[in-house]
Amino acid sequence: MNKQIIENQATLDDNHRLRLLSYNIQAGADTRRYREYVTRGWKQVLPHKDKRHNLNRISHLLKDFDVVGLQEVDSGSFRSGFIDQTAYLAELAGFPYWYRQVNRKLGKLAQYSNGVLSRVQPSMIAEHRLPGLPGRGAVLMEFQTTEKPLGICMMHLALGRRARLRQFSYISELVSHYSHLVLMGDFNCGCSSTEFQYLMENTNLQGSTCDMMTFPSWRPSKKLDHILASPSLRVSKSEVLNYAHSDHLPISLEIELPENVVLPAAA
Repeated sequence: MNKQIIENQATLDDNHRLRLLSYNIQAGADTRRYREYVTRGWKQVLPHKDKRHNLNRISHLLKDFDVVGLQEVDSGSFRSGFIDQTAYLAELAGFPYWYRQVNRKLGKLAQYSNGVLSRVQPSMIAEHRLPGLPGRGAVLMEFQTTEKPLGICMMHLALGRRARLRQFSYISELVSHYSHLVLMGDFNCGCSSTEFQYLMENTNLQGSTCDMMTFPSWRPSKKLDHILASPSLRVSKSEVLNYAHSDHLPISLEIELPENVVLPAAA
């Protein structure tokens, strides 16, 4: 995992508690109406100074969290002004550890990616290509504790139901050995979907309530973004944040580890 800005150190409130955030940032574009997918769709493929201003606003939000999962980031291509957006946000928000997974490369035009930021050094990080058409991936991080490790897996799933079902099956197998586990990301499906129910039945995870809508950001009516935790972790707070800097709203979850389980100190 890349380590940046070592001198810009941060500390956890305590070593039992983690504040988690998942946010689909739409490569820095701030779509605010359905019609803007057409009238301002050029912002998805061309660089513009507004994207950097929007990333700056997003960085202020990220400062309040310990581990962040980002979807739809660009890793340094023409459309982002050749800015690696994960690295850029890590530096502005003061995260010492970051990693980006490039899932689809369109030469110099676009680099569709996932990104993760952390204030605690992971003991392991691995990226996984998910089943289905190319372009979807997951990043698995493992954190050592004084007991069993904590696994945090961040993903951006497919638009199609059949592909999502295969992807949930893959993820369920990948993380099945973790007693302490968090899954987060843009699942592209709601709580009532067949594939989400399949995931919950196979993992016994808990999370925010199904009425916490995240999409579209200007009039949320769908819960596409999720953070789920294993029963061993106490969920002390969950909310959708009203920061409409993308077509998704960010979702957060605060977890507490068991009393006898401690994370390493932040860098």
